[in-house]
Amino acid sequence: MINVKQLSHSFKVGKKGVENEISVLKNVSLTINKGEIASIVGRSGSGKSTLLHLLSGYITPTAGEIEINGTRVSAFSEKEWAKFRLEHFGFIFQNFQLIPSLTTFENVELPLTLKGIEPSERKKQVMELLTSVGLNQHVDHYPNELSGGQQQRVSIARALITKPEIILADEPTGSLDSETEKDILSLIKQLNNEQGITFVIITHDEEVAKISDQRYELQDGVLTKGGDSIAV
Repeated sequence: MINVKQLSHSFKVGKKGVENEISVLKNVSLTINKGEIASIVGRSGSGKSTLLHLLSGYITPTAGEIEINGTRVSAFSEKEWAKFRLEHFGFIFQNFQLIPSLTTFENVELPLTLKGIEPSERKKQVMELLTSVGLNQHVDHYPNELSGGQQQRVSIARALITKPEIILADEPTGSLDSETEKDILSLIKQLNNEQGITFVIITHDEEVAKISDQRYELQDGVLTKGGDSIAV
């Protein structure tokens, strides 16, 4: 499903002509199989977010390759990436990233609108999904009228509405209390079991990592698995 080979990334900082290069990821290699939950654990500044942005095509690697379903996506143009993300990926964020001026229904409906789905079909799909995640009583509520857990369920529903193969989650429980975190992790595990969705979760939380089939660690840009360095 996801195959990363010797991925490295650096940023240049400073004025032109006197720039310094800062290495963020160093020869990262990993394989995530279809239907797995993989967690990438690390402290702030370890390179987790950079790796997620590389996997989703928002930044281009300095070196190395990314393959998804056998397609070398690391060579994609921005336009190719935009189309690929809409067709294959869903995203869950720590701060939910809901549009405050849109209702629950409208936030979840938005990806279908971007795909050109007819209004009647959009309504059917959105209502079915909101019912399945326990939000059918909140379709007309705005984000500021929902609890943190409810907002994250809206975010998850929005990620699911296009029926993605892969969901990339950035600290999905980082803004939640411990009880709500348990509910959201249970929902993620349920979706993985029932629909076979592949999840890649970046986190610093060991409770999140416990639901994973594979656990990776990032420290100073170096990836390890199970405490052992990964050969590159």
